[in-house]
Amino acid sequence: MVIFDPILAVLYLIVDIYFKIVVVQIVLYWLMHFKVLEPTNKYAKKTVEILDKLTLPVYNKIKSKIPTVFSGIDFAPFILLLALYFILHLITSLRILIAG
Repeated sequence: MVIFDPILAVLYLIVDIYFKIVVVQIVLYWLMHFKVLEPTNKYAKKTVEILDKLTLPVYNKIKSKIPTVFSGIDFAPFILLLALYFILHLITSLRILIAG
């Protein structure tokens, strides 16, 4: 069972990084929406493009399964964050169970 711990540790790290990417994207969109950060800023534009390439395929999968837009608010990022949090908690529980 010792071999599973490094695999779970790497899996945890990947999911945690993706969780943080989604959080950064949400914060960046809110900053742009409230004009704290200018949408014309070339660095902000490039960052948004990169984050969109990383997250939009997953958002589209979520949107194809369930309607996520209510009153103009897209809840796909929040659903993804909940799913990622659940996965992180599951991996942590598995690591504790394996370490026994």
